[in-house]
Amino acid sequence: MARKAAQKKEVNNDGKELFEALKLLEAEKGIPVDFMIDKIKKAIATACKNSYGNEDVVIDMDPKSGKFDVFLRKEIVEEVENPNREIALEIVKQYDPRAEIGGFVRHRLDTKQFGRVAAQTARNIIRQGIRDSERDQMMQEFKGRHQELVSALVERVDPKTGALSLKIGKAEAILPKGEQVGTENVKEGDHVQVYVVDVKETEKGPKAIISRTHPDLIRRLFEKEVPEIFDGTVEIKAVAREAGSRTKIAVMSHNPDVDAVGACIGTRGTRVSDIVNELGGEKMDIVDYSEDPAKFIAAALAPATVLSVETAEDGSHVCKVTVPDSQLSLAIGNKGQNARLAAKLTGWKIDIKPESGFFGEEEEA
Repeated sequence: MARKAAQKKEVNNDGKELFEALKLLEAEKGIPVDFMIDKIKKAIATACKNSYGNEDVVIDMDPKSGKFDVFLRKEIVEEVENPNREIALEIVKQYDPRAEIGGFVRHRLDTKQFGRVAAQTARNIIRQGIRDSERDQMMQEFKGRHQELVSALVERVDPKTGALSLKIGKAEAILPKGEQVGTENVKEGDHVQVYVVDVKETEKGPKAIISRTHPDLIRRLFEKEVPEIFDGTVEIKAVAREAGSRTKIAVMSHNPDVDAVGACIGTRGTRVSDIVNELGGEKMDIVDYSEDPAKFIAAALAPATVLSVETAEDGSHVCKVTVPDSQLSLAIGNKGQNARLAAKLTGWKIDIKPESGFFGEEEEA
């Protein structure tokens, strides 16, 4: 009796050590204890199948009491052919007079006797369970933030490619050099705002496609900084961006008492300046949206002054814009950037000419 009590005490102690280790794993990795217990049970069943040729096991695991018992179920038979699956009736009758052929009994196993192969099998399944759980958690982490603005910690900057390894909650993601704002100088330990463009399931696990150059990053930044956009009073109708250099944003108000552009700029420019600082000094043009193409195109060419806008009569999105001679270079912008962004913002092809006309234009006409 004393020997059996000592064995039971040893098993219980082993169970307590196991559950303490699982709780520690849950705290460090965020993997639920119940999830790991389920994986361990499957590992033990596999080990029993490999060691005894019998996967019919009963596993009793209770984290609260520290109880951890494994039983191999055997069928009661008249004559035993497979001792790992069967047990003789005359043996069972010794401690259970009511036993009958065809019934089952549970035989307690010592998990320490499963052997090296069984233990390795358990370790592999637990390790795979950890990977599966981490993948599931990462997928949920990213799915919950799909097409959202998130704050990320820069853990590493690749010295060769310039890619950033980011920590987003408990998940990790890579921000390629091409999705970074070129004018920024990001260092390890910095916090950056990134836009989760998409989430895909790959063979190597969930992959979040993140960006700091995507136009929708601008939308989310303004939603964060401008309450009138967040509550729907002011709507962002269009965004055109050349990341790191300049962005044009068209807004409209659904409340006649609210100035859409003024709300985005904020008192003394505080709201837009916070966004500009977040983007490393990227210039920001905020203009009024209009259903009238001529008005919208004129506004989109800001800061240049527009004298007239003539839209094509055939219905194509082509227009001719006239500006004062002194405003021509401003309307076109450095390397054509202002005109290019205005075209992206409005969806119109814009031809710009000075008020005096181009040299030789009248003769050609």
